[in-house]
Amino acid sequence: MNSWINLDALWKIIAVGVLVGAGLPALFAIGVRALNPPARTDRAAATPPAAGPIGYLVAAVCFAVVLAAIGWGVSVIVSHR
Repeated sequence: MNSWINLDALWKIIAVGVLVGAGLPALFAIGVRALNPPARTDRAAATPPAAGPIGYLVAAVCFAVVLAAIGWGVSVIVSHR
């Protein structure tokens, strides 16, 4: 064990960085995609696809998780002195 590198803290920093750095933007993208489903080929070209109630539910859950993470991050920053 190197006294300069704390491996326990290092893996925690990497895990949180991957989760927040890639996970939250990916979750936001899933929410946006749920609101705008791909067009189906059997419909008329002039009719845009509708998200439907499940799409709205998925998007609302994704956006709520992202907003909760943002709120938690702001509260952590503000609470530290």
